[in-house]
Amino acid sequence: MKKAVILLNMGGADNLDQVEVFLKNMFRDKYILGIKNDFLRKFVAFLITKMRKNSAIKNYQKLGGKSPILDITKSLINKLNSLESEIIFDYAMNYTPPFCDEVLAKFVKFDEIVLLPLYPHYSQTTIKSSLEAALKSANKLQIQDKIKIIKPFYDDQIYNQIIVQNITNAVSGQNVSDIDLVFSAHSLPVSIINKGDPYEKHTNAQVEILREKLSILGFKSVSLAYQSRLGPVKWLCPNIAEVLPNLQSKKALIYPISFCIDNSETDFELAIFYKELAMECGFEYYKVVKAPNDSDEFARFLLNLVKFTAFGQ
Repeated sequence: MKKAVILLNMGGADNLDQVEVFLKNMFRDKYILGIKNDFLRKFVAFLITKMRKNSAIKNYQKLGGKSPILDITKSLINKLNSLESEIIFDYAMNYTPPFCDEVLAKFVKFDEIVLLPLYPHYSQTTIKSSLEAALKSANKLQIQDKIKIIKPFYDDQIYNQIIVQNITNAVSGQNVSDIDLVFSAHSLPVSIINKGDPYEKHTNAQVEILREKLSILGFKSVSLAYQSRLGPVKWLCPNIAEVLPNLQSKKALIYPISFCIDNSETDFELAIFYKELAMECGFEYYKVVKAPNDSDEFARFLLNLVKFTAFGQ
């Protein structure tokens, strides 16, 4: 029996020419820009892309001209395929290549295909959007009956232990009693949450799990803040830009709780943009912990997650 697992993620520009592609596709997404009329949404997406393109390119230039998400994902896929010979792992992105159409087309003759969104928490803006794109492609290829889906894993004990270990390693040799640990989550408009999106609930639940696990380390405080706010509507708060200046310790360890793979929002927004803010506020210590990425532990976690929940091994 031939089995495939497709990791799903948002994507990111692999070169500066893809910055416009990423922005355009993201803002055309009905779950990101909640305009029901397709024509109007595409027009507004065009305007936003035009306004944000140049500044986004400058941000990517500070990252070496590309998002880290694709290289890390490829490395993770290679590691997964080296660990397991009976399952083929691949990946598809939502806003930049490779897209679901071309990826799923490689597996039409397979018996089982598992879709694994690399988002720990459920949101219509992430998991629902990615799955909808993948299932649309599966229907075109008439392989929808072969599809299985992995549920969000924000509360998985093994996954959370990986995060705990990464945080522990990041502060090795430090006196953490005067360091504030801030979990930074991608923000969402409150209107989306009010319509029943469970993202905030899932995020809060994971922070509480991690708070308990990390209590033995003795951080000065453990809190949740939000990043990536855009536009004039009300967003989930507090925003990290408001939290940092109020940390009296002037020492912060940041963990990007919304992401399994580092991307421009971790490596630029958190590690560069907000670090500059922290330095302006007189911080003595500011560090961003890496996401699980392509670590051996995360690869084994994903492999076991697939085996036990999708293939029943």
